[in-house]
Amino acid sequence: MAQFDVHRNPGRHRDSIPFVVIVQSTLYDDYRRRVVVPLANKSSLGKVTNPRFNPTFRIKGQWVVLHPLEIVSIAKENLGELVASLKEEGDKIIAALDELLTRWH
Repeated sequence: MAQFDVHRNPGRHRDSIPFVVIVQSTLYDDYRRRVVVPLANKSSLGKVTNPRFNPTFRIKGQWVVLHPLEIVSIAKENLGELVASLKEEGDKIIAALDELLTRWH
């Protein structure tokens, strides 16, 4: 399990959120949980108004959108099958998380 690995979502919302991407640094690989961000079906979200915050990716033939507001920590054993890596898109994912965490006044 590496940062930016994409796993199937085995949970109850797998139809609208087919995948999750690990965003947690490998510095914390010894922990039993992983911080992930859902990759939602683009068709279920409608228009993406801020592509920096919600970048779009193609995974297993499906267009999916990073949904940082749904960030969550899950146990490693609850991750589904590893299906892809977004390592090459890591800068886009980090930029979205930066936007989520930036202090605006």
